[in-house]
Amino acid sequence: MPDRKNFYITTPIYYANAKPHLGHAYTTIAADVLARFYRDIFLNLREKDKFKVFLLTGTDEHGSKIARKAAAEEKNPQQLVDEVAEDFKRLWDKLGIQYDNFIRTTNPKHKKAVQKVLQTLYDRGLIYKGEYEGFYCVGCEQFKNKSDLVDGKCPDHGTTPEWMREESYMLKMSDKQEELIEKIKNDKFKITPEKYKKEILSFLEKEKLQDISISREKVEWGISLPFDPNHTAYVWFDAFLSYLTGLGWNGDEKNIPIFWPADIQLIGKDILRVHATIWPIILLHLGFELPRKLFVHGHILSEGRKMSKTLGNVIGVEEMLERFSVDGTRYLLLSAGIFGNDIDITIERLVEKYNADLANGLGNLVSRVVKLLQSFEIHFAYYDERTNLKLKPNDKISKFIEKLEIDKALSYIWDIVRQSNKYIEETKPWELIKDASRKEEFEEVMKKLIVDVYSISELLEPFLPETSKKIKKALKTKESVILFQRIKIS
Repeated sequence: MPDRKNFYITTPIYYANAKPHLGHAYTTIAADVLARFYRDIFLNLREKDKFKVFLLTGTDEHGSKIARKAAAEEKNPQQLVDEVAEDFKRLWDKLGIQYDNFIRTTNPKHKKAVQKVLQTLYDRGLIYKGEYEGFYCVGCEQFKNKSDLVDGKCPDHGTTPEWMREESYMLKMSDKQEELIEKIKNDKFKITPEKYKKEILSFLEKEKLQDISISREKVEWGISLPFDPNHTAYVWFDAFLSYLTGLGWNGDEKNIPIFWPADIQLIGKDILRVHATIWPIILLHLGFELPRKLFVHGHILSEGRKMSKTLGNVIGVEEMLERFSVDGTRYLLLSAGIFGNDIDITIERLVEKYNADLANGLGNLVSRVVKLLQSFEIHFAYYDERTNLKLKPNDKISKFIEKLEIDKALSYIWDIVRQSNKYIEETKPWELIKDASRKEEFEEVMKKLIVDVYSISELLEPFLPETSKKIKKALKTKESVILFQRIKIS
């Protein structure tokens, strides 16, 4: 459990050059589960032990790529990012994401804070004017080392980077390399799963970090450097600082937000290198603590390949919401594989899993128990709010969540679902009720089932919040309406 009064979770700040996709949803749903889980625990602590949880998400809205796209669509860049930011917000609302702030890097307060940081680092000689040359990937908006390329191409965009040489302001990197290595080794800056920690340490121990370009001279759509207005900051530089400005930070080193450092930063593996080198080195230069945990997850694949329109294997978020509902989408993504690894999905497999786990599994269990309660007009205090039956999250679930083993937590809950369905088949309560001599046995069976189903609803709260509410409502109703239907989809 956390050892302080505030708990801070971030998603990446998503680049606002395109509508949100399934990968964005995957990361953000996971972050929402963690935030809901810890909020629920902390709300039920004694008053003096109360914690606060803060979930940050948002959009990264500067850079040449956005300027080019806006021009192609005959819009100004601000209009484009306004539209994309609203797309993200609408989707998060649909998915039930309870974020505490949605940071936008075009926010005037954010821009002022970034300029203050730039000036601070410049005044200390940590940013200096130089010239940079190298392979530049327009898609990543980053310079690449030869070792980053695969067959001479960017592995993320499949394009050949341009060789560029330009005047630039540079950020010193190597002077903090040993300190960074030590913090990663002793988990003061914990990178998990372990394979990603090893990957970064291997890189840092083999290669000396080169000073990096943090500005461009010919890109107008960005935050201008306070000491040279002819240059604008690289998009990723101001995006990193949004993890602080999203907490209300104004760029003053003495005014550290109470929620800092981040307890969990969730990122995809494609942005690991910059989050494990450039971002922590900026923080070390400022004298700030590093994030406590950087959790890296894999990509969403379909039949072993990255989704692409060319291959015709793209699964859209809206398509999933239409087919499987909000909670169905949340469940299917979070249970699709080990959280931290690549997951591989197809519509066919999603339908099969939905029917097996949600319709025939959970839906069947709840429907059968509620029908038994209503058919025989049973009303037990086990699900009466006045009994204050507020089950604490199971210890095993807590351990899974603390390790970010979200898929294992769901598997554990579904083991309870399967066991409860099996218990119904074995005890046959509909037959027990017909025999007056077995009335007490019938009641004991029903008490166990009610508690099981209520427990499941409690444990599901952070994962499938609407389903959790429906189950509780169904258990408490006295009317003859089944509120939780077993609905199979094709």
